[in-house]
Amino acid sequence: MGRLIKNHLARLIIMTAATYQIAAAIHGIFWPKIFWDFKTKNLNGAVKPFPILQIVNILFGLMGLAWEWPLPIIIPKSAFHRSIGARLAIYPLSVFVAILLYQGTNAAIYYLVGLALYFWAYSEGEIVCMPWKLPERARGPTKA
Repeated sequence: MGRLIKNHLARLIIMTAATYQIAAAIHGIFWPKIFWDFKTKNLNGAVKPFPILQIVNILFGLMGLAWEWPLPIIIPKSAFHRSIGARLAIYPLSVFVAILLYQGTNAAIYYLVGLALYFWAYSEGEIVCMPWKLPERARGPTKA
C-alpha cells in the first residue's frame, strides 16, 4: 500500500471548494443574502445594490483554482506555488469571504478541510510538486 500524499488530497479539496465558491458567488448575484443577516442587517450593503462580496468571492475562487491547477509553464516553477505556508496564510481569507455569503458556507467548510490537510502535510514536511510529476531529488555526487 502506498502512503497518503496529503497535499494532493488537499489540492483536490481546495479545487472543489474554489469551484463551489465561484458557483455560490454567481448564485449570490441573482439572490443576494448575507449569512449573518439573522443577527444584523449592517452587512447587507456588501451584497446589494452592488454585488461587492459576490465579486470578491469570484476573484478568490478563481485565485484558488489558478493556484491549485496551474499553467504548466509559468506557475509551477515559482516558490509561491511550491509553498504550503503561503497557502496556509492566504486560504483563511477565502474562508472568511466565503462564509460571509449565505450561498458560500459549504465552500468555506471545504476550504477548512483542505486547510487542515495542508497543515497536516506541512507538519510532516511534505513538498508540493505538480500532480503528474514526482518530486525532483537534489542532483549531485552520490556515494556508493
